[in-house]
Amino acid sequence: MTATTDGSTGAAAPEAPSATTAPLTEPNPPEAGTRAAAGRAIQRATDFLLARQDDRGWWKGDLDTNVTMDAEDLLLRQFLGIRDRATTDAAALFIRGEQRADGTWATFHGGPGELSTTIEAYVALRLAGDAPDDPHMAKASAWVRERGGIAASRVFTRIWLALFGWWKWDDLPELPPELIYFPKWMPLNIYDFGCWARQTIVPLTVVSAKRPVRPAPFPLDELHTDARDPNPAKPLAPVASWDGAFQRLDKLMHGYQKVALGPLRRAAMNAAARWIIERQENDGCWGGIQPPAVYSVIALHLLGYDLDHPVLKAGLKSLDRFAVWREDGARMIEACQSPVWDTCLATIALADAGLPADHPALVRAADWMIDEQIDRPGDWSVRKPQLEPGGWAFEFDNDNYPDIDDTAEVVLALRRVRHPDPQRLERAIERGVRWNLGMQSKNGAWGAFDVDNTSPFPNRLPFCDFGEVIDPPSSDVTGHVVEMLAVEGMAHDPRTRRGIEWLLAEQEPNGAWFGRWGVNYIYGTGSVVPALVAAGLPAAHPAIRRAVTWLESVQNEDGGWGEDLRSYRYEDWKGRGASTASQTGWALLALLSAGERESKAVERGVAFLADTQTEDGTWDEPYFTGTGFPWDFSINYHLYRQVFPLTALGRYVHGEPFTDRIAAPAEGS
Repeated sequence: MTATTDGSTGAAAPEAPSATTAPLTEPNPPEAGTRAAAGRAIQRATDFLLARQDDRGWWKGDLDTNVTMDAEDLLLRQFLGIRDRATTDAAALFIRGEQRADGTWATFHGGPGELSTTIEAYVALRLAGDAPDDPHMAKASAWVRERGGIAASRVFTRIWLALFGWWKWDDLPELPPELIYFPKWMPLNIYDFGCWARQTIVPLTVVSAKRPVRPAPFPLDELHTDARDPNPAKPLAPVASWDGAFQRLDKLMHGYQKVALGPLRRAAMNAAARWIIERQENDGCWGGIQPPAVYSVIALHLLGYDLDHPVLKAGLKSLDRFAVWREDGARMIEACQSPVWDTCLATIALADAGLPADHPALVRAADWMIDEQIDRPGDWSVRKPQLEPGGWAFEFDNDNYPDIDDTAEVVLALRRVRHPDPQRLERAIERGVRWNLGMQSKNGAWGAFDVDNTSPFPNRLPFCDFGEVIDPPSSDVTGHVVEMLAVEGMAHDPRTRRGIEWLLAEQEPNGAWFGRWGVNYIYGTGSVVPALVAAGLPAAHPAIRRAVTWLESVQNEDGGWGEDLRSYRYEDWKGRGASTASQTGWALLALLSAGERESKAVERGVAFLADTQTEDGTWDEPYFTGTGFPWDFSINYHLYRQVFPLTALGRYVHGEPFTDRIAAPAEGS
């Protein structure tokens, strides 16, 4: 892959066509001060974004997560016997560059050291040849020991170590492959897990049943608190507690592992293999994300698929496409890639910034998005078998798992484009709206990938300590769907009203909404307020006023807004953190929709964006403002720093989009 000047990846950015340098549609009569500065920032940001569109119509920025992606890539190659010196050195260069001064590795910029991440990074550097007594390594291993050693790390880390005999399989939680036979009405069937979790768990049941051990290239005694007793016994939780019950269930599953019937076990593993292969995408990946891909490759290899088998060749090739090669020679692995998400957000940003609706860049983007619409059933259809396909996924190839959030935002993006084939565009929009409506959960809200994925049991399993493993409805996704339905003239549809009622009930006492897929309360509030206003709630509604008051209360002295990932764990961090361009954009989107255009808070926020924009039209944003799993897995979407400030500035100068489609308040609103 090649890296563009903003760190995005893919084909080299094409020359911007001559039309892209034409002036944007004229805003209201220019005024001095903030509005004029906003206009200049819009032009620079628009030029920057247009210059980075792929010839085929899409945008994609880098997606930073943490070094476990890079460490596990090296461990996979070591396990398969395909690790080479060049890849190892490039990965090690990146991993070393992410180490903190205290010897640890964090999961987000400026965050605290994290035990499992530090262990995996350390082991990867050992594979690269770093000696345990090197100062940076000794500092890391001492920190690991102080925090309980390998025994205190998460299950996934210990599974990777068990592959090389650095941890005992008997000392890991058990999850048998026979799980594949559980009917969908039975607790803990695979469809009780969120799609990302089920894609990971199915291959891991095979791996844990096979219990492979490859020769360890070196010992890891320095990562144990006591190498003679690496896994000291811990008392079980009380039997009457959920934790205690599931700990004892795990002991029963360990007992079953010892007596599992050969024919049944083999049949279950073969059924799991069929399930995995059926879900391999056209590009060779699984689910468009790295974790299921690496575990699927290992599981199939253990079941006899050699590395030259077409399934594994395609799988390994797909993993190479997750690599971003940086100018200094470092190699970073993306957990996934976000072209559909980036493209719909970029389209919205450019349109709201005043780019003509029939501009060639927007038409190319619309063509590409329409071609990406998914027309076949996926895992979501297990719970909704009669629903016609019509959603969009996040990635280039992920037809099994379209998501509700992308679909809502793609519809909102397409609605902004004046397409030369309006019937084609309308058909795509109609199918997307119909699919999203069909994915509404019983409580009136929307999750990300599935309907009513709310079982309380998966999160209780000792095996599932790696983050969120279910997909309940969230305020941000529901807000995006409600906004989309309102723009489509369905604000008063009973299904939309149920979504609105759910959102109003979810508002926090302080006036904010929790952000599931973005950090955090600023994202949730920035997603919900525009939706409620679009659906007809007046700006004077108490819920809107409370949200405005909260946003004003957490504005930073520099005029921007920021929120640290620690807000997912600690009350004091809610709405607090260093100002970022993306989070300032979210706050402004909420305030502008609430009628605060002339407020001091908005003026200061716009001034912050104008003042902090770089000369080339972008913003610097090292902070992680995207969320994979709250607190456990954080994301820095490199295009967020571009699209959300531009959208907010555009609405500040040009006004709210779709004002002719905004619903009149319903009675009782």
